[in-house]
Amino acid sequence: MRGVVLGGVSSGVGKTVAALAAIRALSDAGHAVQPAKAGPDFIDPSHHAQVTGRPSRTLDLWLQGEAGLRRNYARGEGDICVVEGVMGLYDGDKSSTAAVAEALDLPVVLVVDASAGMESVAATALGFRTYAERAGRDVDVVGVIAQRAHGGRHARGIREALPDEMTYFGRIPPRDDLEIPERHLGLHMGEESPLSEDALDAAAEGIRTERLVEAAREPTPVADSPDAAATSDAQAAAGDRPRVALARDDAFRFVYPATVERLRERATVITFEPTAGDPLPACDGVYLPGGYPENHAAALAEAPGLSDVADAAADGTPVLGECGGLMTLAESLTTVDGDTHRMAGALPADVTMRERYQALDHVDLLATRDAPTAASGETRRGHEFHYSSAEVDSDARFAFDVERGTGIDGEHDGLIEGRTLGTYCHLHPESGAFDAFLDGL
Repeated sequence: MRGVVLGGVSSGVGKTVAALAAIRALSDAGHAVQPAKAGPDFIDPSHHAQVTGRPSRTLDLWLQGEAGLRRNYARGEGDICVVEGVMGLYDGDKSSTAAVAEALDLPVVLVVDASAGMESVAATALGFRTYAERAGRDVDVVGVIAQRAHGGRHARGIREALPDEMTYFGRIPPRDDLEIPERHLGLHMGEESPLSEDALDAAAEGIRTERLVEAAREPTPVADSPDAAATSDAQAAAGDRPRVALARDDAFRFVYPATVERLRERATVITFEPTAGDPLPACDGVYLPGGYPENHAAALAEAPGLSDVADAAADGTPVLGECGGLMTLAESLTTVDGDTHRMAGALPADVTMRERYQALDHVDLLATRDAPTAASGETRRGHEFHYSSAEVDSDARFAFDVERGTGIDGEHDGLIEGRTLGTYCHLHPESGAFDAFLDGL
């Protein structure tokens, strides 16, 4: 599957809208488009899926390693992949957009804000291209998409200013309906605030699809190394598949598609919606992913499914809660308005929402005891981004020392009680965490 990376000159330049415009334009031209996202984000991929109807692949060197990143790309479906970058092209010390493009050997189309520039847009793009050459980076910046650019003289001036070795891939018009609302943790999810069809059509109209297709190329082949996600175990082969209950509703939105794929390879996955009043289905293990429990705290406090999770945890059923899942497993959750709501009470902590984010980083954890996602002495890499803080009981136990990141108290993550584990760290299946979780069921 050929691919192209859309990198930005900075955060906030409009990469998501540019990616959606490119996806729509290519789809309208008859291509089966596989969206992807550089970095550990959950929100931008929800907009990709809203437009394509196809899950967006996560591409992150820290979470997956180079071989895992290539495997995850190769599992995509379609004839062309559009990879939306993270932050500015070269920003991010563990997995920048440039590093992802290098690992896959894909060309980069630079998204540049042209609202107050014309020839300077070309100068900016050329600077990003020559920086790679001077820094010895194998990053192929092949041209630009001009974001917030008018047509006519404005677009023509940008196109004519570009050097011969760089391509003008089109423009995104300056329209108010091409702005996606934001809140804490980033943009609104794609299901909540999708771009209108008219806005998408207007954005797609300015994309030169034939140029994107010409620029796209096949990535570096997948290495001939064992694929943990493709291996089968005796349990699955014998048909004795465990049942995993997965919370999926407005409070629990942050799940990597690859995680669901991995769970379904080895287990029977039953989804339930706690905020809708669903009880916990009969299961051998529970996974509560991240999301926005703070926006649904009142409903969760009354949810039968949450009481069921607490009972299952008390009975020894393995329960994994990531970020929002950790918050839900706590004793209580206090919103920014000061309202306190009772949660599951499976973990000895009280969680409070804050006005500013408390952590944003790639994470490296060392297991100091056996836990549902790792054996003692093993390491797990992940990602954290949260606006809450957790005050834990004095006798609380942790499963991990934090070697990079913030965790729960700056030094530890993985609050553990019996076979129930809550972390601020989001994990990708390439880390081995979900295989360990399934092995324990």
